[in-house]
Amino acid sequence: MIEFLKSLFLGIVEGITEWLPISSTGHMILVNELIGNTGFTSSDLYIYVIQLGAILAVVTMYFRTLNPFALSKSPAEKRDTWQMWFKVVIACVPAAVIGLLFDDYMEKIENWQVVSLMLLVYGIAFIAVENMKKKPKVNSLSGLTYKTALLIGAFQVLSIIPGTSRSGATILGAIILGLSRELAAQFSFFLAIPVMFGVSFLKITKVVLSGELISITDLAVLLVGMLVAYAVSLASMKFLVGYVKKHDFKPFGIYRILLAIVVAAFFIVKAVI
Repeated sequence: MIEFLKSLFLGIVEGITEWLPISSTGHMILVNELIGNTGFTSSDLYIYVIQLGAILAVVTMYFRTLNPFALSKSPAEKRDTWQMWFKVVIACVPAAVIGLLFDDYMEKIENWQVVSLMLLVYGIAFIAVENMKKKPKVNSLSGLTYKTALLIGAFQVLSIIPGTSRSGATILGAIILGLSRELAAQFSFFLAIPVMFGVSFLKITKVVLSGELISITDLAVLLVGMLVAYAVSLASMKFLVGYVKKHDFKPFGIYRILLAIVVAAFFIVKAVI
């Protein structure tokens, strides 16, 4: 029962932090420490596979936009959808290559020092970029070039560093490259589909190859987390899309800085005590 309650809570944390540019990894590490979590819900398998629930929320929310076979779409709309998917695939190439090469190394440096540093760095970066007050040049997916999509993918590579935030890196990069805040958030959602499916598949493959067995109870716990992450993700994405229509990302930058201080202070005090 305790593991199910933990999964319920962690599913809420995942659903909120996966889409807001505030680092789901940083929050998961802090939450697991605060609740003293050492069970299945603290494992890499759980933390990464629970993301599948969040991904299904993207597919649900943008099903028509993502579906090139929708009967309600005109031939031109279907063509635009295919082009959008090609841009997503191109943008995912850098992360796929670099991610596979450095996955094991990044797991080794997933500690509070790296997480708090990245929270701080990107918090400052968001504030600095917003202060530049760049006027967006691209306001639609059709106006997004393949070159720009690839460059956004290069920014996404930075998210393999724990504490960076995948959505944070891609949104920040997209804004720097001239995308509107709303389009940056939306394209970040779409990029998450192949990337997070790939990461989850990689973690599952590692577990299978290691011969590690997963109990029926653990699978049920994981399912609860995924379902909660799915429901909360829908609300989280709708909030972000509505928010960026009228506001900038400075509050998220400030939040990241404050969270970096909290994470560092928590672990320093813990070490001293």
